[in-house]
Amino acid sequence: MRGVVAVRRYAVKSMGGEDLEEVVVDARGIVGDRWYAVVDGDGRLASGKTSRRFRRRDAVFGFRAVTTADGVRVVRDGREWAVGDPDLDRVLTMAMDAPVRVRAEDATPHQDAGAVSLAGTATLDWMATNLDLDAARHRMRVNLVVATEEPFEEETWVGSTVHLGEVAMSIVRPIVRCRMIDLAQDGVTTTAPALRRLSSTRDDATAGVYADVVDPGVVRRGDPVRR
Repeated sequence: MRGVVAVRRYAVKSMGGEDLEEVVVDARGIVGDRWYAVVDGDGRLASGKTSRRFRRRDAVFGFRAVTTADGVRVVRDGREWAVGDPDLDRVLTMAMDAPVRVRAEDATPHQDAGAVSLAGTATLDWMATNLDLDAARHRMRVNLVVATEEPFEEETWVGSTVHLGEVAMSIVRPIVRCRMIDLAQDGVTTTAPALRRLSSTRDDATAGVYADVVDPGVVRRGDPVRR
């Protein structure tokens, strides 16, 4: 039987995340996931790429965000700051050589193209073997990893509803990968030419899928996955 093998939340977009045993899922997605982002004076979010919404600021990947009973804290090199602490914004501004601050989501969602991101274990194993990609799970930055038998099996679920424990999700589209999978991040200290290799192997450079929430609830590591 398929099951959920990893649950991961990224409280601040583009920063490192946290492994969890369970998460609450609402209509927006995993509660607290990408709720905050590092934003500059033009309103663009710190990311590994530049677009209409994002500005490339690779320094953001050197930080990690964790959720505590007192709120979200940002960690780097043994130091930590609470989100909302002016010292955190000063540290980020120095690291990125531009005025930035951590801001909560407003009317524009911080997620890219779906409420939740998901990948199968067989896809991650394929990427590790065929792309020589270390730490594929962390580089892919997905919320949920589920046990699968075939690489890219989860892409065949697009258009269907998948039940993960008590939560139902509609699989909406494959995830088109960008240079972020090449970067040192989230505890991974090496870079990798994975995007180029993925693009040469798969014309659409997709791996993993986005899902929207149909029925909210709690997802736990070990929950069965049913279609």
